[in-house]
Amino acid sequence: RKYSVDLFKRASSLAKQLGFTIGEGTAGGGSDGSLTAALAIPTLDGLGAVGDGAHSSGEYIVARTMPRRAALLATLLVNS
Repeated sequence: RKYSVDLFKRASSLAKQLGFTIGEGTAGGGSDGSLTAALAIPTLDGLGAVGDGAHSSGEYIVARTMPRRAALLATLLVNS
């Protein structure tokens, strides 16, 4: 858990440098991240599209957020 907290802090700091904020939270459901987290591998989930209504006929993404989310992911990878 500590490694993931440290990774979140780094991602949050990078997001601020890119001009936006990211939130921390939990959600029900399954994620491949559960496998890596169980092995004490730093894990963040939810770095993809911003949206709502997952797995429903009303599911959507907010397209205008995609460039900044991609920039955050790229910056995290470059600075790893």
